[in-house]
Amino acid sequence: MKTSVIICSALAIILSLPGFSSGVSASPVTDQLIVAQASQLEEPPLPIYTPRNKTMPRARVGGGLRGTDGKDPEIVALVPDHVGLTVKQAPSLNWFLSKSTSLPMRFTLVDIRSIKPLHEGAIPTPGHAGVQSVNLKDLGLTLEPDVQYRWYVSAIRNPDSPSQDIVAGGVIERCEFSTCLVEMEVALTCDRPSVLRNAARGFWYDAMSCLCDLITANQKDASLRRMRAALLKQVGLNSVAEWDLKSAPPEK
Repeated sequence: MKTSVIICSALAIILSLPGFSSGVSASPVTDQLIVAQASQLEEPPLPIYTPRNKTMPRARVGGGLRGTDGKDPEIVALVPDHVGLTVKQAPSLNWFLSKSTSLPMRFTLVDIRSIKPLHEGAIPTPGHAGVQSVNLKDLGLTLEPDVQYRWYVSAIRNPDSPSQDIVAGGVIERCEFSTCLVEMEVALTCDRPSVLRNAARGFWYDAMSCLCDLITANQKDASLRRMRAALLKQVGLNSVAEWDLKSAPPEK
């Protein structure tokens, strides 16, 4: 008799323990697992680029791809067709190379207040096609706030004839740090939320360069490619966006 009482008491204690399920209803642990799995299945939100000033003049040099059947590559600056903003003193500038090449490359940065380039020099020729970057910090260059700069990447076909260069570029402007941080609430970190935040606030260069860094660090994450393609399509770079989507790793 005492043994039966002990067994019944033990069973009652077990049934009352948190997380125990008799099969009739889900336990808190199971509920949490289902929620976590469902959240993993959700597609990450795509960035929406909102320019600070929609009346800015056209600024992009070059444009979409026109076909790559020729022997020479095409270059596309991954920028909007207006002045793009950044919060960084020495940001990265992203561009696209349609095919690998042995042509020498040159980077040029021009302060629009001056005729003479602020910098003009050779950069390494990429070893592969795809998205590339020029980091101003690596070149020892910094941007002044509230000043517009034109930048160009050129593939040199004939050193004696600059008119034959393959050129692409854009215009960038850095806002004053306190203005960016306090009034415009720009994000200084680099992750998915900061890409969404900076794109929505009109900081193209910060959103794009961060996204490119994330893709480099997470080559197998196709959702990052879709985020970048979405941004590119919003500024009319549809051909590069399609290349990005085709280059994305297959979903598992």
